[in-house]
Amino acid sequence: MTRTYIYILVAALVSTFIRILPVTVFRKQIKNRFIRSFLYYVPYVTLAVMTFPAIIDATQVKLAGIIALVVGIIAAWFNQSLFKVAALCCVVVFIAELILI
Repeated sequence: MTRTYIYILVAALVSTFIRILPVTVFRKQIKNRFIRSFLYYVPYVTLAVMTFPAIIDATQVKLAGIIALVVGIIAAWFNQSLFKVAALCCVVVFIAELILI
């Protein structure tokens, strides 16, 4: 068996273990406020940790990504829709890269 198949098998086992473990360990409703709060925010933190570096690294010039990130945060702060924020960030990156390259 090649190393690639071993890596795929290990990834599948770890992924399955992570999904099955909570179902087998936590049979009752979780009443601890701290743990409930922690589990509530885990998806948001995970999404942020994966998204923010990608925003900066996906552009040809890192400064364009940083500018778009700041503009996106400001637009979201003023309650713009997700589509408007994404479109605005794309336009900002396009214009910033035209100027910076």
